[in-house]
Order: sequence, then structure tokens, then C-alpha cells
Amino acid sequence: AEHQHIRYNPLRDDWVLVSAHRVKRPWQGQLEKPPPEDVPRWDPKNPLCPGATRANGEVNPKYEGTFVFPNDFPALQPDAPEPDDSDHPLFRAAPARGVCKVMCFHPWSDLTLPLMSLAEIRAVIDAWAELMTELGASYPWVQIFENKGAMMGCSNPHPHCQVWASSFLPNEVCLEDRTQRQHMSQHGVPMLLEYAEQEACRKERLVVENADWLVVVPYWATWPYQTLLLSRRHVCRLQDLSDSERDSLASIMQRLLIKYDNLFEVSFPYSMGWHGAPTGPYLGEDCRHWQLHAHYYPPLLRSATVRKFMVGYEMLAQAQRDLTPEQAAERLRSLPEVHYK
Repeated sequence: AEHQHIRYNPLRDDWVLVSAHRVKRPWQGQLEKPPPEDVPRWDPKNPLCPGATRANGEVNPKYEGTFVFPNDFPALQPDAPEPDDSDHPLFRAAPARGVCKVMCFHPWSDLTLPLMSLAEIRAVIDAWAELMTELGASYPWVQIFENKGAMMGCSNPHPHCQVWASSFLPNEVCLEDRTQRQHMSQHGVPMLLEYAEQEACRKERLVVENADWLVVVPYWATWPYQTLLLSRRHVCRLQDLSDSERDSLASIMQRLLIKYDNLFEVSFPYSMGWHGAPTGPYLGEDCRHWQLHAHYYPPLLRSATVRKFMVGYEMLAQAQRDLTPEQAAERLRSLPEVHYK
């Protein structure tokens, strides 16, 4: 709690430097602008709104719940050509094909997930599971992710996420597959199932919990208020969740995100995403080493205007943080679960 040390991240097989004594240093760096509070509920010029015209000329339906459509500027396309053969091992390329979709959570632009009802959040979870099933039937990886807030690269305030399905397993996935497989081989239990049980008992990094889920600031957290959402049951994929588990997931997501907003009384920015067992050709393979989980990576450090930058030592050596995970968890845990608005 007082002195620097390094902590091991078994999920990524790397280390993070924790420098607890630096949390007291004065801040003279860049100040961010808090997100605008006056987002219009409906704007005909916003391409994500019901009835609006998107960049490709298509008009959105006047949807009343979730709405999924192909990304007008996809990073992956299903019919991309093969790259040329390499003439040297240091200049390798491989095919990359896929599908990119956008999913709007709600027709209103001035809402975010913590301000939505449990039924509306449950509808988002069901839509996620449907997309995982649909795209995962043929693609080995389906990445659901939400970038919330301008400082996390979100270009539109309308509540939405993205879903990218790829013909390959991305780097982070390959890494988590290797570490979880190795842990299962050595210890006979899925790594994150054992980790969830340990954190549920220790409680010092616990933020919120219910019968099916728990949220912790992981022991190896890199971002100041990073959290890990874990299932208590051994479940490999989002689409494998029962009805009751989806209901309790909606509840714990709402509780966590309300705490995030309450921390600095601002619409809290983050990048989040789901990780579960690969799909497509992996559906018929033994993936018991996988445990479904979601990562939340928020950048804010000490106020709504001061963020953590991953630069210098973090880019050139290894990840570093000042606030300890235990301190971050205690602060989040103590926050009310009624939204400040």
C-alpha cells in the first residue's frame, strides 16, 4: 500500500509496476474537458438516431429498442483479397477477413447504459448473445466492445457498441487462450473460475457482486479504476448464459456503471469488451480452459478532467500505476448505487 512493487498478471503473462507512493504527487499535466451534458435526445443529423440518414445514404428505421446494422466504415470485410507472398520472413502478411457491425443500445442519444432500465439492459445482452451466435457460427472470433466517451475515441455520443467478427484470433485472445490453457493443464481448474472464487473470499478488491456475478479491480490492474466482470459458474461463451444469469448480468452491469458515473459525477468514459471461448471451427473443440469475462478499462485517474496516459515507461518498458487496486476497489465499493443524476 505504501511502497513500489511489481505484480504478475497471469492472464497476460506479464507484470505491472505499482508505485503507490506517487499518488500524492501534484498534477500539472493536460486537463480533459468533461463530456457535454446537453446531448439532444434525437437529432436528425446524428447518423445513429432512428430515422436519420447514414453516410452511405441508408435511412435508419424508427427503432424503439436495440438496432444492429453493418458498419459503414468497416475495418474488416468478408471478401478482401489475399496478400502477396512474402520474399522474406521479416515481411510477413496473412489474410484478414471479417464483418463489422454497429449496435445501438437505445433510440435516445442522451441515455447511457447506467441510465437505462434493467429490461433495456437485458435487451442489449440478448442482442449481444444473438450476434455471438450468428457471427460465431462461421468466424473464429467475435469481439463485442464499447468505447464510451470522446477521450476513448468514441466519435458519437449515441449509446452504442461495435461487433467485429474476424477470420483470425487477435493477439490478446491468443495470449489469454495460451495462459488459460496452461493454467487448466497445471491446476485442473479454469484460471478465472479459481480467481473469482479467491476474490469472492478475500473481498479486498471486490466492487459489486450478486448470486451469479462479481466485479473486481483485478490484482494486476493497469488502469486506475479498471475492473473485471466474472461469472461465478463455469461458462465459456456469452450465448451460453441462462435467462436468470442474463437478468443478474443486467443488474450487476447497471450497479457497476452507476458507481463509475458517481465516482467523479460525470458520464464515465471507458473501453469495455467481452472475452469468451473462440467460435467458428473452435465450437467443436475442448475449450473448458476458457471462462467468460468482460474487461472495463476507464482512463480517468483523479477527477473528471485528469486521466491516466499510457506513455513513456508504459510504452517502452512495462505498465505502471500509482493508485493500488485495493484503494481503487475500496473507493468504488463505497460509492452509492443510486445515480447522481
